[in-house]
Amino acid sequence: MDHLCRVCEERVTTNGFKNAQKCEWFNRPGHFTGTFDAVIKITRNEGIRSLWSGLSPTMLSAVPATVFYFTLYDNLHNILRERIGNKSFFAPLLAGSLARASSVTIVSPLELIRTKMQSEKLSYFELISAISRTIRSDGYSALWRGWTATMLRDIPFSAIYWTCYETFKQQSLLFLNVERINFTYSFLFGSLSGAIASIITLPFDVVKTHQQITLGQLNNKKINFENERISPPSLTTTNKKGVFPIFKELIKTKGIKSLFTGLVPRVARVAPACAIMIGSYEHFKTFFADKNKENIVMERIK
Repeated sequence: MDHLCRVCEERVTTNGFKNAQKCEWFNRPGHFTGTFDAVIKITRNEGIRSLWSGLSPTMLSAVPATVFYFTLYDNLHNILRERIGNKSFFAPLLAGSLARASSVTIVSPLELIRTKMQSEKLSYFELISAISRTIRSDGYSALWRGWTATMLRDIPFSAIYWTCYETFKQQSLLFLNVERINFTYSFLFGSLSGAIASIITLPFDVVKTHQQITLGQLNNKKINFENERISPPSLTTTNKKGVFPIFKELIKTKGIKSLFTGLVPRVARVAPACAIMIGSYEHFKTFFADKNKENIVMERIK
């Protein structure tokens, strides 16, 4: 749930008349019948570049987070396998959870900025201004807004993902009677595990997005009100709401289905991303391990 379109609301002015507010790009009505319909309408109204909104902070957070995450997971997994056994599913479950918790905490501010850039068409100056206003009003802890929901989403995601992946991997090694699986199997198992984990943890992703898009929203000068003393509905209360109050509000106002908003695009994004990452990771890990063995053999021969 990364790209939001909000319906413009009529507001009552001080003289008692309803005033239709000017729709900014993120407030235009978004009556989408599905994922592909959303892609077409967003591209038509905002341009094809809007589909890549938030790319810079995504890359800035994704690259170091992924390197740190996979490195930490691999080391923790090896340590836990030695202590609790190679066949135990607790090893990938615990290693994945601990690695993800550490990674999320480090890159959470960048994740918040990415979500904000994808929810509103802001220049870098406006984004910095929104961040500054939020820090002044709520302190630096505001940069970790949505951290709880992110942890509730990502820790179970990693636990489910790595448990599924390692289970598929171990079963395939036994079935095929081989010592290692190739890129194709890693890609397939990564995709399947990512899809399963993303479906189960989607409600927390929806809540996390609702929390993070409120960054600097209360004082955003791009939103014009007839009377500045009148705050926009829900913005003053949504900013600091916790995870479970938002859960209750979404279910009460929009039904249980609202917790699975964006299911198709999330699975379509997460599954191939997981497949590519784990496939590449396993391939290069094997490649460099073989190279190291060759170098050791060559040194012994010399």
